[in-house]
Amino acid sequence: MFLLSQKPSIADHYLAELRDVNIQKDRMKFRRNIERIGELLAYEISKTLAYRSEKVETQLGTAPSRSLLQPVVLATILRAGLPLHQGFLNIFDHADNAFIGAYRGHNLGDDEEFEVEMDYITSPDLTGKTLILVDPMLATGSSLEKAYHALLRFGIPAQTHIASVIACPEGVNFLQNRIPQCRLWLGVVDQKLNEQFYIVPGLGDAGDLSFGAK
Repeated sequence: MFLLSQKPSIADHYLAELRDVNIQKDRMKFRRNIERIGELLAYEISKTLAYRSEKVETQLGTAPSRSLLQPVVLATILRAGLPLHQGFLNIFDHADNAFIGAYRGHNLGDDEEFEVEMDYITSPDLTGKTLILVDPMLATGSSLEKAYHALLRFGIPAQTHIASVIACPEGVNFLQNRIPQCRLWLGVVDQKLNEQFYIVPGLGDAGDLSFGAK
């Protein structure tokens, strides 16, 4: 698991603005800060990927270079994931894209938190590719786990990365137990989930803050 918050960086400034209830009133700035954190996480992920050596012709000669060995597919859960997805797309600008419509359904009782409803999914072939699944908030982890397994109908990726801006210990443990083959990339891990399954201190509802109340 990788954490941006392990070392002081500009990411801390972006996270502080995301949490600030006064700055949150500016939806454009809120979306842009999520996008910026996506760019930082994408860059960190890029350091772990495989590259092929090649040569590029310039106007003055030949330069040694590298290009990605495996194609990248960026996947996100609508609608809250769109700003984070855009940040990743700014870095992996040649990536194919997958989109999942998933949302919290009704509560299932004391034994389970809530049902995750999924009513839309589109994806290119994932076989042998690098899948990067992004969602700004890793709360229970249920939506991300269901999205990941739904995407597998489009092929088995060579490797999978999951990225979120803010997570909690419950969600991290859930994903590490359910899909241990996926590597986690996080901005910060907060204290806990509350009774409504929101991250504390978190920042609120990322979808509503980005696009308006449902």
